[in-house]
Amino acid sequence: MNDKEHKLFQLIKKNPYISQQELAEEMGLSRPSVANLISGLMKEGYIRGKAYVLNDMEEIVCIGGANVDRKFYAKASLQPETSNPITSTQNAGGVARNIAENLGRLGMNAKLLTAGGIDRDWDSIAEASAPYMNLQDVTQYTEAATGSYTAVLDQSGDLLYGLADMDIFELMTQEWLQAQVPVLLQAKCILADLNCPKETLTFLHHFASSHQIPLIFVTVSGPKMTRLPDDLSGLTWLITNQDESEAYFQGRFSGRDSAAKWLEIGIANVVITNGKEGAIVGNQTDGIHHIPAVETEEIVDVTGAGDAFSAAVAYAWLQGDDSVLSAQAGVANATKTLRSSYTVRPDLTASQLQKDLEES
Repeated sequence: MNDKEHKLFQLIKKNPYISQQELAEEMGLSRPSVANLISGLMKEGYIRGKAYVLNDMEEIVCIGGANVDRKFYAKASLQPETSNPITSTQNAGGVARNIAENLGRLGMNAKLLTAGGIDRDWDSIAEASAPYMNLQDVTQYTEAATGSYTAVLDQSGDLLYGLADMDIFELMTQEWLQAQVPVLLQAKCILADLNCPKETLTFLHHFASSHQIPLIFVTVSGPKMTRLPDDLSGLTWLITNQDESEAYFQGRFSGRDSAAKWLEIGIANVVITNGKEGAIVGNQTDGIHHIPAVETEEIVDVTGAGDAFSAAVAYAWLQGDDSVLSAQAGVANATKTLRSSYTVRPDLTASQLQKDLEES
């Protein structure tokens, strides 16, 4: 055992019924970090029982993509069939993972359910993610590689090639999720992205509805809109954008018309983003409202802005804000993320988000 594991082991030995929050406070760590240490001690055989894990976590369970994002920036015009000088970056990414990190930085207890390989790419994701989310129920496979997205950009920063190796997410089947039912039953809220197969999302929608657990679906692209369940009635939140909405309904509509169509099929709350046009948010009780975008000339990197929006909407709503205030929180967090070179801005806290809202 290393020093942290030894200290944790002694605290649990002294009080087997100690909560993870109490352990976190004693050790000066976050709850997700403590959960991951506990998971490691259980796998190594130091802990056999779970008396210390009380049902006080109230986690937001985030289900979906976690991958390595690589970007290659060309220093000159790219020439085929030869070596080209570049600079490169590598970061942990994936919609569900990014949202979980945002929520963790906002002080929420987030758990990530995803599929990863047993490889260095997963190790790098876990290292970046562990301080902000609980990873103890992630499934790792020997026969598949951790998901990755590689972007090749020209001198102007425009995308030339996008290379996605995401086959591993097809292993997040209905059977895979059914094995996680004990985790889902403990959830304060469940959030899933459309990297999950359709059958998985259909099962999840039925499960959440049957157990009255709030469920949020976050869309990821136009082609993957076909993964939404055929019956969306009773879905708590859908977070999507205008292009994806038009792909789903197979036509061109205004933002308000798109929101009305989503509400007509039984979704309780919907928010539709549309870049500089802002967002449209609506629900069955308060109607449909437009949320203006915050003007910003300083766009450093668009990566992660949509995930920042989704996380802040979920956070604000779970804190008791109405749909309009929740969407405003989403706009504020996305705007600040656009101005950051990081996928998840490192200055994000609950108090900072409140300041951002007051300034916008």
